[in-house]
Amino acid sequence: MPDRGETRQEGSGCRPIRRVGIVLRKGSDEPGRLAGELIAWFAERGVESCVDEVRGDLDLLVILGGDGTLLHVAAEASRHSIPVVGINMGGLGFLTEVSRDEWLPALEGILQGAVPVEHRMMLKARLVTQDGATSWRYALNEAVISKGRIDRLVQLGAWAGDEYITTYRADGLIISTPTGATAYNLSAGGPIVHPSLDSILVTPICPFMLDSRPVLLSSQTRLTARLLAEAENVTIILDGQAAWNMRSSDTLEVRAAEKPLRLIGSPGKDYFEILRCKLNWGSSGRVRKPLA
Repeated sequence: MPDRGETRQEGSGCRPIRRVGIVLRKGSDEPGRLAGELIAWFAERGVESCVDEVRGDLDLLVILGGDGTLLHVAAEASRHSIPVVGINMGGLGFLTEVSRDEWLPALEGILQGAVPVEHRMMLKARLVTQDGATSWRYALNEAVISKGRIDRLVQLGAWAGDEYITTYRADGLIISTPTGATAYNLSAGGPIVHPSLDSILVTPICPFMLDSRPVLLSSQTRLTARLLAEAENVTIILDGQAAWNMRSSDTLEVRAAEKPLRLIGSPGKDYFEILRCKLNWGSSGRVRKPLA
């Protein structure tokens, strides 16, 4: 079995699988049909199933959909420390790695405790205003400060703890996890970062100064970004969902969350194979490793 690039792992058999939640992609009939197969398959093995519920007593979550479906439940799953496996019935599927044809061996391996569980760092974010701070909200991929007007740049000061980083004049700012490195961060010219690293990425979106480069910070960093000048319709977006409107002198605070997402990948693929297949890097086949 691949070593998944030395990602922090644990055995999936750390607790017996007795209750499974199945989360369906909306707007499509195919996930519902597969859910019926899975419910019957689990029942034959003495495992209870529920649909579209995330509860603390679940031992496993099975996502039938794309990455968006998984992102929708990531915060709740991490809060309850529920391992998550995604069966890709959507688009690219960086997080929902198991293909429609691989679900049987993948789930058999999970029930047998033979598949490793990866720990994927999550972010927590809150907005600090003159009226106080909001409650923390969570993201697996990224927190994005996005401007609303196409003809205006925003001015954002950024700090790592008490250290001033720079002032960005840009279309916005992406603060992402290594898992989110292949999402919006990559489209904005940020680096690919292996998910085993504990780090926070800061990537400006279309910066005015072309030498404003992405910054990689320790996961222990308390990152803050402040809107330094009035701007219209500036929104903070967490994993694709609008969270808050940001006004002049408001500050976004972002840290690593206390609990990671426990993610189960495809047992037959490693991280770089997934990148080669999804991003079409050169050959998608394997090259034999040279002898030491």
